[in-house]
Amino acid sequence: MLTFLVYTNEHKDPDLGMTRKIERYLRDRGVRCGIRLGGSKPKEAFLMDKGIDASCAGVPLEEADCLIVLGGDGTMLQAARDVHKASVPLVGVNLGTLGYMTEIEPAHLEEALDRLIAGDYQVEHRMRLHGEVVSQRQEGVEDWALNDIVISRSGSLRILKFNVSVNGQFLNDYQADGLILTTPTGSTGYNLSAGGPIVEPKAQLLMMTPICPHTLNQRSIILSPEDVVEIEVPEGKDGQAQEVEVSFDGAHAVLLKTGERIRVHRSAKTTDFIRLGETSFLEVLHRKLSEK
Repeated sequence: MLTFLVYTNEHKDPDLGMTRKIERYLRDRGVRCGIRLGGSKPKEAFLMDKGIDASCAGVPLEEADCLIVLGGDGTMLQAARDVHKASVPLVGVNLGTLGYMTEIEPAHLEEALDRLIAGDYQVEHRMRLHGEVVSQRQEGVEDWALNDIVISRSGSLRILKFNVSVNGQFLNDYQADGLILTTPTGSTGYNLSAGGPIVEPKAQLLMMTPICPHTLNQRSIILSPEDVVEIEVPEGKDGQAQEVEVSFDGAHAVLLKTGERIRVHRSAKTTDFIRLGETSFLEVLHRKLSEK
C-alpha cells in the first residue's frame, strides 16, 4: 500500500482545509495518509480539533513514499530539514506567493495527486552544502544546507574581513557585510538579493557571493561542485577581534571568532524533489521576472 505524508503549515492552511481535502482524496483511493505539522512532531489534539483522524498523526516518516508539503519555499526548506534523515522525496503545493520550489498549484491538485498515486513523476536530486567549523573551541560543530550557508556580522555594524581559500589555495581577502555560499537551489534566495546569478536548480556547482562588498572588484564566483572552500575570520581593522554568525538555511546559527574557520563543500547527501513537469523552472522564472 502506498503511504503519503502531508506536511502542513498551520499558518498557510490555518483551518487545515487543504490538508483535510488531500487526506480524504488519498484515503478514498486506497492510499494510507499521515499528517505532520511543520516544525514539530504530530500534535494529535490539534489535528483532532481540526477534524483530522488521530490515526493520521501516527504514520511513521520512514514508511512514507513521498512528502506532500503545503506552503511556500520557506515551508519546503523547513520540511527538508525536518525529514532529511528519512530520505523521503518532497513535492510542494503552493499556498504562498509564486515560489521556485513548489510544484503543484491548488487549481491542479487532484490531477497532481492522481499522478503521484500512479507513480507518474520524476525524482530530482538537489545538491546540498555541508559546513564544518575548524576551531578547537567548537570542535565537531557541523551542519548542512539545501539553500545556503551565510556568514554575516554579529553585533556592531562594522565592515567584516574574511580570508577565503579554495582547495587549500588562498583566493582573496574580502571586505564586505558578509558572504553567501549557495547551491543552485538557493540561487534565487539571499544570493539573488545580494546580486548573485540565477542558476538552474538541477545544476551541480557552488557559488560564493559577497554581501555589500566594499571594493568594486569583488563579485560572485562560481566554483566546481568538487571544490572545498575555507573562510577564515582574521583580525579586523586596527587589529580588532571579529565575531561573525554562520547560518544554515537561516535555521541554525553558529558564532565564529577571530582565528576560526568554516570549511564548506558539497554534501554526500541530496534532497530529493518530485517533479511532475507541470511548470518548468524557466516558466516560473519568466513569471517572476515579469512581476511589476
